[in-house]
Amino acid sequence: MQNIPNLKTLRFRCPLHICAPSAVVRRPSPVPAALLPIFPMSMTLPFSYPSSVVNPFEAGRLSFSTKATKHKKQIYQFRKVTKVLAYYGLTNPPYKLNALEPYMSKRTLELHWGNIHRGYVDSLNKQLANSPLYGCTMEELIKTTFNNGNPLPEYNNAAEVWNHDFFWESMQPNGGRLPWGGVLDQIEKDFGSFSNFRDEFVHSAMMLFGSGCVWLVLKTNERKLSIVRTSNAVCPLVWGDIPIISLDMWEHAYYLDYKDDVSKYVNNFMDHLISWHSATARIVRAEAFVNLGEPKIPVA
Repeated sequence: MQNIPNLKTLRFRCPLHICAPSAVVRRPSPVPAALLPIFPMSMTLPFSYPSSVVNPFEAGRLSFSTKATKHKKQIYQFRKVTKVLAYYGLTNPPYKLNALEPYMSKRTLELHWGNIHRGYVDSLNKQLANSPLYGCTMEELIKTTFNNGNPLPEYNNAAEVWNHDFFWESMQPNGGRLPWGGVLDQIEKDFGSFSNFRDEFVHSAMMLFGSGCVWLVLKTNERKLSIVRTSNAVCPLVWGDIPIISLDMWEHAYYLDYKDDVSKYVNNFMDHLISWHSATARIVRAEAFVNLGEPKIPVA
């Protein structure tokens, strides 16, 4: 019998947008490749073998005398009864919780991210526990559950998870000031000047009634930047827009730090928190799908 090279460990990781710790399964001795079960890509550990299935990692060296038909049956049973254990995880902000002080306090981040955002993630996982939608990317999940304007029950939690992830990435320590490069050029092209853009963004935030978000988005059909307001959990992805920056205008986003001084919150976001680094990266990615340049007139 020809030995298979001894593999020290086998690692299984979940696909993109499904967060679960990688697991390591140790195998003391080689096993013929034909006997190894084939794991689906979406499988995450921990898991256990059904009692009727030989665990090749514990069985050690198996003899080729075992009938091939029995092996095939065992692998089929393994695939049939094994449950996929996966979940959408709570993504950390790209900075420490106190990194945005004094404009957004650690206490606010602990409540907003550690409690409210986590609550949306937990609720979404409960809703999707036995759903065929489990395993979709968050963007796919939002567009599917929006259901052409007739949202399914999972939509609100899915959209709020994505909206919060996007909001954290729309800020950075020592942010604000002026953008640069392509972002500034596009803003000046679509709004006339950066000052005009800033005034319109602040005005739009102050005019938002109730809870929601203010977004700088790229309108794919119009090929230009625009400022939009959304209420509650609505996300611009459902309209085909490409979000560039967002500002959370739910009361829990600012009340601990600013009480009812919403204007100060919005202006501090624009002057000290907004991440033009993130905006630049998003514009660059958007250009892969939208031609932002002037149309070229063919030369006769």
